[in-house]
Amino acid sequence: MRIASWNINGIRACARKGLGEWLDGCEAGIVAVQEVRARLEQVPEDLRDRNGWHLDLVSAERPGYSGVALFARRAPDSVRSEIGEPEVDREGRLQIARFGSLRLVNAYFPNGNGKNRDLSRIPYKLDFYCRLYDELEESKQRGERILVMGDFNTAHREIDLARPKQNRETSGFRTEEREELDRWLRHGWVDTFRLFCEEGGHYTWWSQRFGVRERNIGWRIDYILASPGAVPFVRSAAIHPEVTGSDHCPLSVEVDEGIFEARPDST
Repeated sequence: MRIASWNINGIRACARKGLGEWLDGCEAGIVAVQEVRARLEQVPEDLRDRNGWHLDLVSAERPGYSGVALFARRAPDSVRSEIGEPEVDREGRLQIARFGSLRLVNAYFPNGNGKNRDLSRIPYKLDFYCRLYDELEESKQRGERILVMGDFNTAHREIDLARPKQNRETSGFRTEEREELDRWLRHGWVDTFRLFCEEGGHYTWWSQRFGVRERNIGWRIDYILASPGAVPFVRSAAIHPEVTGSDHCPLSVEVDEGIFEARPDST
């Protein structure tokens, strides 16, 4: 089965650019989207009730801001969007869904920039990383199958952005942000794309300035991370830069259907 993730930069705008048609043709069973920027009743009807898809959406308290959603060919067994931290929960950045034995986390990690690009949100961003890490750590250590996907708003290594030297002080490539993502990877989380591709030049976000995407001056800031328990079921991973409709492009993994089945030692 294919599982995909995409920061759609506004579900209403992306719907006008063909989101529904892409959903029907993407060959995915589950699609996690971020930066929805709408309440459920504001989502175009053909997406709310699209044939063959179940939709779960979480919006932020602030109108037109943040938000995540899951489109799935079958409804998840459960979905929750709160971890008991009001400063996190009110921004609508998280869904933790259960599909059989797979726990799927759809996350829109904060940008570190404040309103004036003053880096004032970096502490909040790092706190979000830490709270989600702690939320999942016990389950990861038990060997549960977990995929964490979404817009992480951080490029991990120099090969993950086109111009690393010029962006060392830019939120998304600052040392403290990269070190936090590195902590996840040191402690067992696996960057699924890098399991299959070690080459640079593969990006998931481009500035909307004229010609930037065409020249592939981008950043790889969207990921699908797999827990050690999930890694054996991952068969391939891909980035899909040919898909337009947002300043990000989708990414995906192909997983063995066994990832959803009960573990032999489960009770």
